[in-house]
Amino acid sequence: MTAIAHQAPQHLRSVSARRDAEAIARRKEALARLAARRMPLPGHQIQTSRAGQPLGLGHRPGHPHLHRAVAVPATTDIPEVAAAPAVDRAKPNLTSREVEVLRTWMLVDSKPAVAQELYISLGTVNTHLTRIRAKYAEIGRPAPTKASLVARAIQDGIMTLDEL
Repeated sequence: MTAIAHQAPQHLRSVSARRDAEAIARRKEALARLAARRMPLPGHQIQTSRAGQPLGLGHRPGHPHLHRAVAVPATTDIPEVAAAPAVDRAKPNLTSREVEVLRTWMLVDSKPAVAQELYISLGTVNTHLTRIRAKYAEIGRPAPTKASLVARAIQDGIMTLDEL
């Protein structure tokens, strides 16, 4: 009985070590897929392969049931952003309060947290964000998601990556 009891902790350690190694491998694979993704900036375009598909995009290995293109690490071809002529981006005419709401929303977890931080109602936060999105859409630079608003704010110098 004691021999079995002594082997149990070793077995648990080996199972734990195997799980840790698998988790590290999954994490590395996910980071490699993420690194292969490219989002073109306004005024730039992603070069494509001969088939017309962006380089580095395709079906994920081991997932033939996926029918949409998913970014995977490219073996030899790395997506490159082709520089277009410098384009002066139109910037929306945001009020100082809209800038304050936008910056606060990027730095806190949620809209209610923005409302609490700025001592305004949640409805006012939503109104400001709706107006900000409308102003970006009006100049041809739509920003329907928080991520796209972050990108626009960085492009327009409202925030820097270091502040995030």
